[in-house]
Parts: sequence; structure tokens; C-alpha cells
Amino acid sequence: MANSASGMAVHDDCKLKFMELKAKRTHRFIVFKIEDKQIIVEKLGEPTETYEDFAALLPAEECRYAVYDYDFMTGENVPKSRIFFIAWCPDTAKVRSKMIYASSKDRFKRELDGIQVELQATDPTEMGLDVFKSRVN
Repeated sequence: MANSASGMAVHDDCKLKFMELKAKRTHRFIVFKIEDKQIIVEKLGEPTETYEDFAALLPAEECRYAVYDYDFMTGENVPKSRIFFIAWCPDTAKVRSKMIYASSKDRFKRELDGIQVELQATDPTEMGLDVFKSRVN
């Protein structure tokens, strides 16, 4: 386990599951949470799950980190994908939780080698599919 600047440990499973998503595409998304002073995997999304399935898993009043493998077509009709890192911190989350997630984010993101796009969202509109589409080009 690696320590981040905030003292949060990153469970080895986080990096392992991320590598599976990146290299083998065995997951559509991964939701992470901080529990007992470490970052752990909370939920893995099957490759067949949709963006809507993913968005429904993010709690309305708690912070989370997430990684989403977004597939899209280029203007030349070439299929591509981008790996998004999402820092989900709703306005209704507790202040202490927001501070912990904010102070751990950069170090955790560095542990996940291969993140291509980062989003910070406080409500669902800040991480909608339209935002994903606008950030891939």
C-alpha cells in the first residue's frame, strides 16, 4: 500500500483493478471510496454496463473517486476510448469528507498510471455524457 500526502493509503486492489480496466478492458468503470484511512474499490462495472448504471452508483451526499472507460467514435468513424478520472464531491457532502477527498486526489490519481482526462464534479450535470464528449477531442 502506498501512502498519499494526506495519510490515506491506497489499497493494492485499486491499482490492480485499474490495470485490468486499462489493459484487458474487463471493467467499464471502477468506483473508489475512502474507508478506514485507505482508498478501496467500492464497485466494479461490467463491460456491458452503461454510463447511466455508473452515474446511478455515485451517492448524492458522499464523495467518491471513479474511473470510467469511455468509448466514442472520432469524426473519421474510428472507434476510440479514453479513461476518465472523476472526483465526485457533491455540494451536500460533509465538509470534512470533501477536504479528505480533495487532499488525497492528486496522489491517488498518480497511482493510476494511464488516466487521460480528469473531471471534477459537484453535481451530475458536471459529468454528463455531453461533458465526456466535449473532453475527448
